[in-house]
Amino acid sequence: MAVAAKNIPAPDLVPVRRALLSVFDKTGLIDFAKALAAAGVELVSTGGTAKAISDAGLPVRDVSELTGFPEIMDGRVKTLHPGVHGALLGVRDDPEHSAAMRKYGIEPIDLVVSNLYPFEEVRRSGADYASIVENIDIGGPAMIRASAKNHAYVAIVTDPGDYASVLNALEMNIGSLSLDFRKKLAAKAFARTASYDAAISGWFAEALEIEHPTWRAFGGRLVEVMRYGENPHQSAGFYIDGDKRPGVATARQLQGKQLSYNNINDTDAAFELVGEFDPARSAAVAIIKHANPCGVAEGTSLKAAYAKALACDPVSAFGGIVAVNRTLDAEAAEEIVKTFTEVIIAPGATDEAAAIVAAKKNLRLLVTGGLPDPRTPGTTVKSVAGGLLIQGRDNAVVDDLELKVVTKRAPTPVEMADLKFAFRIAKHVKSNAIVYVRDGATVGIGAGQMSRVDSSRIAARKALDAAEAAGLAEPLTKGSVVASDAFFPFADGLLSAIAAGATAVIQPGGSMNDKDVIAAADEHGIAMVFTGVRHFRH
Repeated sequence: MAVAAKNIPAPDLVPVRRALLSVFDKTGLIDFAKALAAAGVELVSTGGTAKAISDAGLPVRDVSELTGFPEIMDGRVKTLHPGVHGALLGVRDDPEHSAAMRKYGIEPIDLVVSNLYPFEEVRRSGADYASIVENIDIGGPAMIRASAKNHAYVAIVTDPGDYASVLNALEMNIGSLSLDFRKKLAAKAFARTASYDAAISGWFAEALEIEHPTWRAFGGRLVEVMRYGENPHQSAGFYIDGDKRPGVATARQLQGKQLSYNNINDTDAAFELVGEFDPARSAAVAIIKHANPCGVAEGTSLKAAYAKALACDPVSAFGGIVAVNRTLDAEAAEEIVKTFTEVIIAPGATDEAAAIVAAKKNLRLLVTGGLPDPRTPGTTVKSVAGGLLIQGRDNAVVDDLELKVVTKRAPTPVEMADLKFAFRIAKHVKSNAIVYVRDGATVGIGAGQMSRVDSSRIAARKALDAAEAAGLAEPLTKGSVVASDAFFPFADGLLSAIAAGATAVIQPGGSMNDKDVIAAADEHGIAMVFTGVRHFRH
């Protein structure tokens, strides 16, 4: 049964006379404490925070003076006491609460400044189990939640970035904080503890190898409010969860205008794709449009790889995203900027390359410091009406798969290299996906069709268009190989690929009609390889 409210109206302005400061992150702490003290606010603090304030020459009461009890158990127990929580939770206009506070000598606290042990950072550092557990904050979240619940009388500050706005509000209201301001601080505080608990529960599930815990929480910090979402009538915000995986969320933007929602989505897709290619083996470039690749290639240099990738579909590449797997050099940059491009993302960039890109003031250049590992496990989340779909990241890599030749003719070494290349790309193409590859470059891509036959035909049609644009006598699908992200349910999709000129096929296999598909391949003298792994991408 729910707890009944007494319906005591909250005051608008509450004077700030006493503040409790207990923080791990001491960024801006001393300047903030000085400003509070100058405004006549009594400072109460704990442990290292109290020492820092005292060392700065400011008067500060130790929290043990309020509780009459010392810090114990290595500081694990210091604020978990009625002298603190009564000061935070007391409804001052409730006669019973006020009487209890007077009876037990509980002095009200008007402002709490608290941030948490760095659990997320310690977890990401690879620390041992005991160290991670030790960095689970208990007293901090308890104080934060108590203060936030009683925002009718208490202001709670959890972010050093809010110090300036708190001081400004105090100045505007002659030493008081408004109810509206306290509500906003409370909302932020609850969101922070929710994100913190999400990180802890997620770590426990991971440590205990529980793939799907009964309750699942996700948290993130707002990076920026975006101008709009996929379309101008949709609002959007970009949040990060602290994962250090190299990519758009961790990249440093060297130049260009603000990234849009679609830019971020497409850039993520581009960099995850190019991460499939080992930079020690070859240079690789991926060009993405609407989260689908329109050209991917390997080459002896980024410039060479970009030229091959662009040739696949130069029309779709206009206004696209370019991802590279090596440090962007001047030669590659000069070629890329010749075509209107929204974003370039790379592990790094030379000064010369950055200067070339800088001439295009709206072109964004992102550097990540590394490539995402395609083998790393992870989690993907998709919202549906009333719930969330959670799954592991598709971290299957074709080099690790046991490939099975199922036709009379085996692929040549050149065909096998292209088949692996094509299957890497198919993993990143929206289903149904068909990818034609020749000489380490895509020459036709069919994406997102309801029929695999249609995907095959669209890819072939694009190859024809590209050949006409390049002045070639025939499309590059002649003599290519083809990859399908899922099995061919019937031979018609395969026959369409053969008609386009494919000489070898790679696909998962597993259809009830595999025998018929294999027979069709043998009849036309082409090689076929089964991977046993499907790469649906919706």
